[in-house]
Amino acid sequence: MTALPADALAWTALAFGALLVGFSKAGISGTSSIAIVLFAAVMPAKESTGAMLLCLILGDLFAIRYYARHVEWRILARLAPWTVVGVVAGALVLDAVDDGAMRPFIGVILLVLLAVQLVMKYARRGREEAPELPPLLRHGASAATGTAAGAATMLANAAGPVMVLYLFLAGFTKLQFLGTMAWFFLAVNLFKVPFSIGLGIIDWGTALLAGCLLPAVALGALAGRAVVKRVEQRQFEIATLVMTGVGAALLVAA
Repeated sequence: MTALPADALAWTALAFGALLVGFSKAGISGTSSIAIVLFAAVMPAKESTGAMLLCLILGDLFAIRYYARHVEWRILARLAPWTVVGVVAGALVLDAVDDGAMRPFIGVILLVLLAVQLVMKYARRGREEAPELPPLLRHGASAATGTAAGAATMLANAAGPVMVLYLFLAGFTKLQFLGTMAWFFLAVNLFKVPFSIGLGIIDWGTALLAGCLLPAVALGALAGRAVVKRVEQRQFEIATLVMTGVGAALLVAA
């Protein structure tokens, strides 16, 4: 069973990570990348993935409370079957990867997704609308996004950058973005729980740890909601990219 941290420094890192999870869910997406680093720094990588998953579910509930009315269900319907495929594939890989390889593996995932975002932002520079994609890529965008998001979230709780790219390129407003992200990740994260239990990365100890961190998640969500009201769309995108890049670099260097 997952053991609770024995020292104050570990608890501080986990509490701050949980606060960033809440902030990411209800405010600026991308800050949860730092939380991944903090959890992985004080816990074995696979156990940290399980603890993060439960904290993310708590954050999803707060986000839905704030933004439920702004969801775009048609987008979620397109992504759902492909996301299931990605989660199953990610679970198979996770079962085969040893703990020592998980941290840099998580970091590489984040860096690749960040690179994709930067390329797309460069392609859009000087244009009011997103660049036109070739027909094959355009029609396969939902399949690729759903599969990539499912695999990334199962392996590393790191599907945020995939969804940020997809929803921003779709031209979503800030509230549409937050509402759709909230429902998507609650559904996906709940779907992941049985796989995580079966893989041994969630147990009663993990659930107890997440319960202890609930106040920090709640505080982060409240702060995120307050901040996002004052942040413009461009600032929102830049902050997401920066936070993702910092978290990925720290994981790769670990």
